[in-house]
Amino acid sequence: MTDASPSSADTTPTGQNKPRQDGKLRAIAIDGPVASGKGTIGRRLAQQLGFSYLDTGSLYRGLGAIALEQGLDLDDEDALTDLARTTSPEAFQRDDLRKEAVGEAASIVAAMAKVRGALADLQRRFAEQPPQGKGGVVLDGRDIGTVILPDAALKLFVTANEEARAKRRFLELQKRGDSATYARVLSDLQARDERDRSRTTAPLKPADDAILLDTSEMDAEQAFERAFDLASQTFGA
Repeated sequence: MTDASPSSADTTPTGQNKPRQDGKLRAIAIDGPVASGKGTIGRRLAQQLGFSYLDTGSLYRGLGAIALEQGLDLDDEDALTDLARTTSPEAFQRDDLRKEAVGEAASIVAAMAKVRGALADLQRRFAEQPPQGKGGVVLDGRDIGTVILPDAALKLFVTANEEARAKRRFLELQKRGDSATYARVLSDLQARDERDRSRTTAPLKPADDAILLDTSEMDAEQAFERAFDLASQTFGA
C-alpha cells in the first residue's frame, strides 16, 4: 500500500470504450470496510468520469436477501453457490438490501469460496466489457484490488475508524426508520469487520499498490474531492 499519488496515464477522454491503457485496466478498484464511504465515492466517481459503476456488495446482499426469502441454510455453501450461478444479476437488485439482517447474511455468504468464485466472473466481465461502451469502470467491495481486478489502473482503500463508521451507519438506519441502537450497530460492525478480515478466501486488506484514503475526519465532499484528484491524475480527467 502506498500514500503516493499515482502517475498520470494517457489522456484518452472518458466515455470512449478503451478498456486498457499502458497495460492496466481502465478501472478504479475501491475496497474498504462497511460504512467507510467507499460506495458514495464510487458512485460519484463513475458519474463524474463517465464510467460504469458496480457495487459488488449488492451482489452478496442480493444473494443473502434471496437466501433468507427462500429459507435457505446460510451454512449450505453448495446451495448458495447454485443460487449465485443460476440467478440473473438483475434479480440481485432489490429494495431491501440495506436491512441489517440482509447485511449479516451477505457477510456470511461472502466468506464462502465457492460463492465468491461464482460471482467473480460476473464482476470481471463487467470490468472488461463496460456496459453501454463506457470508457472505464468503478467497482467497490472488499477484494476488488487484491482479487477481482489486480491490474486496475487505480486502487483505493477507503477506511475510517470504528466509531466514525458506526455513527454513519447508525444515522443512515435512523433515517430509514430502523430501531437499531448505536451500541448494536457498533457491535455488528465489529463482528463484520472481523469476519471480513479473517476469512481464508479473499480477506479484506489493501492491495500492495492501493492508496489509503482515511475518511474518519472527512465529510462526504472532502472524501470525494480527494478521490477525484487521484482519478484525475490517473486518467487525465
